[in-house]
Amino acid sequence: MAEYPQEYYNKSLKVLEAALSSVPAYRDWQKFDPGYDKPIDLRYAAMPCLHKAKIRENFPDGFVPAGKDVRAALERGEISTASTSGSSDIPAVNIWNQEWWDASERASWKLNSHASRLMTGTHPEAILANPLNVGVVSDNTELPMEQRRLDRFLYLNEMTDPAQWTPAHMDRIIEELGLFKPVSLEANPSLLARLSRYAAATGKKIHQPGLIVFTYEYPSRIHYRQIQRVFSSPTVSSYGSTETSTVFMQCEEGKFHHNHEFCRVDFQPFKPEFGGPSLGRLLVTTFGNPWYYMLRFDIRDLVRVDLEGSCSCGRNSGLILSAVEGRAMSVTLTVDGRPVTLRALDDAVSSIEDIEEYRLEQVTRTDYTIYISSGRADASGLKADVIQLLHNLYGKEANVSVVFCRTLSPEDSGKYALAKVHFPIDINSLLE
Repeated sequence: MAEYPQEYYNKSLKVLEAALSSVPAYRDWQKFDPGYDKPIDLRYAAMPCLHKAKIRENFPDGFVPAGKDVRAALERGEISTASTSGSSDIPAVNIWNQEWWDASERASWKLNSHASRLMTGTHPEAILANPLNVGVVSDNTELPMEQRRLDRFLYLNEMTDPAQWTPAHMDRIIEELGLFKPVSLEANPSLLARLSRYAAATGKKIHQPGLIVFTYEYPSRIHYRQIQRVFSSPTVSSYGSTETSTVFMQCEEGKFHHNHEFCRVDFQPFKPEFGGPSLGRLLVTTFGNPWYYMLRFDIRDLVRVDLEGSCSCGRNSGLILSAVEGRAMSVTLTVDGRPVTLRALDDAVSSIEDIEEYRLEQVTRTDYTIYISSGRADASGLKADVIQLLHNLYGKEANVSVVFCRTLSPEDSGKYALAKVHFPIDINSLLE
């Protein structure tokens, strides 16, 4: 059981009571409350989950307390709006409070020794991301460096399909890293892996930032392997969402620590036969954002709780995760119906050295197609290896098709999918 300071429970109580009493979207939740005299954890457990569909139905006024004027705040620039890409289920528009977001991010830096030492809030930071996620989109015209600068940030990429990067574009990214000399580099792992493959193949030297922060996507072990060929910088994975800001930060020892100053998390374990009690999903409640009350938001990710509840880094307050297992929508099923998380799939596929990129699609309960980009000359041997690996993972009755591609493109969201299914999977049916 995770241990929290009393302030965590005080904030939990304050947010719950404010939401139920004065935030319109939660008024119909009052009937679920077992009573003010009950323990706060029990009261939270009795509440429903918040999904993006409800956000869309009640946006924008439904998620701010009565008496607050959203439109006036938008006009004076106190808040703005931000759209999610729909990578986890459906797209939605959210209220964006930059001051609160920045404070949450700063608090998360304390959970990693490299981040706490290097990140000051004024440090130069380069961002290698799909501009559909963050930055400036320009697919037809290359933008000069000054048009991709914003305060202390440099956005290195303006193209929405990195599969179309030319050697000249990647040379420019490498050159700008050397000119800008960022203290930290925030990156989609798939994009940084693509750049690293090019740098390794051409012998290009790259500026080494003090810290590389992975965000936006699940970092594959293949990504790590490719990036570490050209970068010696320490890496950290930051975990959160547009709605919740930073929820967990990976420490220097590799575990994930809860940013509990700015959010509450409720962990719902899977049934033992499906990987519980350590494997399950997260529901997130935000603290301290007066303009956007997120209560038990289903962030649509699966995690593995560290059952020891301690870490050699010494940060033992709050929930500790041994791993983030990937998006709920990236869960696939064995032929006999057992869930396979993205992390389990990736651990298996990444054991084959010659795979540069992949995407597994489960078409039916027994049919699987894996798309692979590889530099390996012996395609028939690689195909046999992949089929055997997927039979071991999903069952020998699995019908596996292997499709070789020169490269893979991201989804419409701008993010790369390592796994996807063509039929619905009821995650609730897996829960304890």
